[in-house]
Amino acid sequence: MTRTLLLAAALALGAPLQCGSGESEGARYETPPEALYELAQRFKEQGDDDGHRKTLEFLIERYPNSRFAVRARNELGGPEP
Repeated sequence: MTRTLLLAAALALGAPLQCGSGESEGARYETPPEALYELAQRFKEQGDDDGHRKTLEFLIERYPNSRFAVRARNELGGPEP
């Protein structure tokens, strides 16, 4: 009997911790390549051409197969892989 009560209490206390993560439904998360590409665009908007170029180059180096690496290569005028 005591075991059953302890198990029921543990389940009751644990349930709220298991239900949802507190994030809104349908939340959208950026991938690292997407975040780097967006950062490069911000540098460009702010007139930081060096930051823009270096961020795109890092994106290409770190995530060469990403669709954002393709965009970065196009912006830099580089060849497709």
